[in-house]
Amino acid sequence: MKGIWTKLFVVLLVAALLVGCAAPQPTPTPVPPTPVPPKPTAVPTPVPPQKMILATTTSTQDSGLLQYLLPMFEQEFNVKIDVIAVGTGQAIKLGQDGNADVLLVHARAQEDQFMKDGHGTRREDVMHNDFIIMGATADPAKIKGTKTAAEAFQKIAAAEAKFISRGDNSGTNTKELAIWKSANIEPKRDWYVSAGQGMGAVLTMADEMPAYTLSDRATYLARKGEGLKLEIMVEGGKDLLNPYGVIAVNPNKGPQIKAELATQFIDWIISVPVQEKIEAFGRDKYGQSLFFASSAPWKAAHPAPQAAAGLKITGKVSKEMAWPEADVRAMKTI
Repeated sequence: MKGIWTKLFVVLLVAALLVGCAAPQPTPTPVPPTPVPPKPTAVPTPVPPQKMILATTTSTQDSGLLQYLLPMFEQEFNVKIDVIAVGTGQAIKLGQDGNADVLLVHARAQEDQFMKDGHGTRREDVMHNDFIIMGATADPAKIKGTKTAAEAFQKIAAAEAKFISRGDNSGTNTKELAIWKSANIEPKRDWYVSAGQGMGAVLTMADEMPAYTLSDRATYLARKGEGLKLEIMVEGGKDLLNPYGVIAVNPNKGPQIKAELATQFIDWIISVPVQEKIEAFGRDKYGQSLFFASSAPWKAAHPAPQAAAGLKITGKVSKEMAWPEADVRAMKTI
């Protein structure tokens, strides 16, 4: 019995020694999870800009108005505008032939005919400035300060003083021919030069010759800063008003016509915010606006003040009538 206990003690002792001598197991180091790379952010493919062709008169180009306005439209609508700056007659012809999407021109009679003939689907007033009769300081025909353009042209013809016409069927040329007609003069004489050039080139020719010419005020002011010596001889008459219109070309001209872009452009350029930019253009550089807003939305937002009536007929009449004081004073008295 004693031997058994002795053996059991030995076994327990050996087991205890083995447990005590066993090397401690190291604590396993946690392995961080393998990071999952983030999915790359998809870069949107830029949408290429649509293209639209604007046929317009040289005055909007030469004055710098297009360079001022068009980048705003291009950025807002993702459009690239290709500008063709020619005389109004040529711009209208481009529209008739389906080679432009929208027109910005200044010859109302031609614009109205364009619409009447079905070449355009929409016309809106945009802006206006005025025409001026230019000449050298010497003023050989003595027209400076003349009240009307027709009277000034009569004096130029009587003196046979040099006159340079654009001769390009532009809006300015159309206005000039209308003035000669109202003056009852056919100006095809030696003193009358038909240049067939844009406004900038004609101003240069008149300056060098020197000669008289008719110019829109915006181009004149832009060129004046470049050293033009011609002076304003006649200005301010109603017969020298210069309105501009914008027209959408009829999409029936072909699938190339961007009718939707033309509509967007018209809505944009006649909007009050853009009209305000047109009004502001040139003030910082020339001390005056080169163009004046005249769209329907602009007029609705800026109604003209009503002139006080100098004489008014009302009461038991079929139609009320009123005249401003200036007109009353101008009436013949009995």
